Amino acid sequence: MPALDPAVLSMLKDPSTLFPAIVQDLTSHEVLMLAYMNSESLALTLETGKATFWSRSRNELWVKGATSGHFQHVHSVALDCDGDAILIQVTQVGVACHTGEPTCFHKPLTVAKK
Repeated sequence: MPALDPAVLSMLKDPSTLFPAIVQDLTSHEVLMLAYMNSESLALTLETGKATFWSRSRNELWVKGATSGHFQHVHSVALDCDGDAILIQVTQVGVACHTGEPTCFHKPLTVAKK
């Protein structure tokens, strides 16, 4: 398994924990999904160019699209100012959500007008 570059490790707030990864479409800037990464999945993402996450339910690494064919080809990865969240810009193949929706954020809520 690939290891993270020490310079990248030093930018992470806590490399031993999971951190949220926001996935955004490179062209439309639409937020596609939120997943979690650890140091190993981040290293694999940077090495392969395919979005790789940590499945909290299965307790294992997963390459987005490995089963469905709906891969996320990574163009850029950026850490937030605190080093505890990541933004990944991708070209999405097919849909992002396992429900078949283009984005995982397809359940709008109503905000009261004041």
